[in-house]
Amino acid sequence: MDAMMMKDMMSRTSMPGMDTMDMSLMQACLDACSACEQACTVCATQMMDCSPACMTCADMCNTMMRTMLRMQGTTPAAMMAMLDACIAMCQVCMDECMEHADMSEVCKMCAQSCQACVDACMAMRNSMMAA
Repeated sequence: MDAMMMKDMMSRTSMPGMDTMDMSLMQACLDACSACEQACTVCATQMMDCSPACMTCADMCNTMMRTMLRMQGTTPAAMMAMLDACIAMCQVCMDECMEHADMSEVCKMCAQSCQACVDACMAMRNSMMAA
């Protein structure tokens, strides 16, 4: 999503407090969720012990992105809960993949993507709490 699309989305949203959200952090969170979803999907195809966590994490990241893009009907409390769930699932997936990171470059990449997603979601969450 580019800046023009983000601005257009903002003009049509109805979530209370949306006007105080940091759109650059939201964009970073969307990008991190997208990258994490892709990395987790690739990692899951290896059929290692981490595969179930990877698929669940991919699903969670996709749901997080859809929630951020469809702000109507979302409240700040619901958004915070979604961010918390995404952070938790990325942490689980990252921990699972780190057990194989020395054997699999794909697991290492997946764990790094999960960490980046955790960081981006935490930044978004922290900015919402500060607003």
